[in-house]
Amino acid sequence: MTQRPVPRPLSEEALSSLFGRQQFGTLATVKRSGHPHLTTMAYSWDAEARIARFSTTADRVKVRHLQRNPRAALHVPGGDVWSFAVAEGEAVVSESTTVPGDAVGRELLGMVPEAGKPDDEAAFLEELVAERRVVIRLKADRLYGTVLDVDE
Repeated sequence: MTQRPVPRPLSEEALSSLFGRQQFGTLATVKRSGHPHLTTMAYSWDAEARIARFSTTADRVKVRHLQRNPRAALHVPGGDVWSFAVAEGEAVVSESTTVPGDAVGRELLGMVPEAGKPDDEAAFLEELVAERRVVIRLKADRLYGTVLDVDE
C-alpha cells in the first residue's frame, strides 16, 4: 500500500527561507466587518528583522484597513499545494513619499529586486511621488507553515 504524503511543520529557519525565496504572496487584512480582505502582493522579506515590506498607494483599501486595525498576515505558497508559510503580526503604513528621493522613496527603491532596478532612478522616484506610494511593513510576530513530507 502506498503511503500518503503527510504535511509536517517547518522550522522557523525554513519558514524564513521560504519567505526569502518568494516574491508574491497573499496579504490578509481585517475589514470593518471582521472578515478578512485578501490581496495578492509583491513583497520583500528582511529575514533578520522578520519584516515583509509591500509597496502600494495611499488610497488602497488595505491601507485603510491597516490604519484602523494593524493585524495582518502574509501567506506564501511552497513547492506544492500542501506546503506554505504564514507570517502574522502587526503592520505599519508609512507616510506617502512626497519628495523624490526622500526616506520612503529610498525604502521603496530598495525593495526593487536587483534585476528590476530602474535605468532612470530619478524618474522612478518622481513616479513614486506622483502615485502617492507608501510602504507597508509587516513585523512577523509568528511564523508557521508546513511542507509535504514524502516517504520514498
